[in-house]
Amino acid sequence: MSFEIYDRRTVLRLGTATMATLSTAGCLGGQSSSAQTVTMPGDLTFDPKTATSKPGESVTWTNESDIEHTVTAYEDEIPDAAAYFASGGFESERAARNRITEGLIAPGESYEHTFDQPGTYGYFCIPHEGSEMVGTVRVR
Repeated sequence: MSFEIYDRRTVLRLGTATMATLSTAGCLGGQSSSAQTVTMPGDLTFDPKTATSKPGESVTWTNESDIEHTVTAYEDEIPDAAAYFASGGFESERAARNRITEGLIAPGESYEHTFDQPGTYGYFCIPHEGSEMVGTVRVR
């Protein structure tokens, strides 16, 4: 990244909008499209349990525990027009359950999904579903 140095006279001639653009130009490249981050701490939960997003924005799940987890949508708990989502890229809940090892998120790793349709999405962690490791994403 290169920076230019402007003398006082040049700066005074630049308009406010131009200065705002120059002052933020270097910051924009690192921005994420993620509207919400959900963590998977060491207590077999999703935090927050309910995430909120807008259509077209992403939710990122980050595994902060020392064991592997999945993010797997309940097929009957997503809007009719919505795309199915699961870590591992599966197209159905059945496929995710049948090939669980391909969807595991290792400690320190993340999974991201962009929600295009408004509605409520229920999801869970396959290995820890019995321990009530479930969550919800609300897209408004």
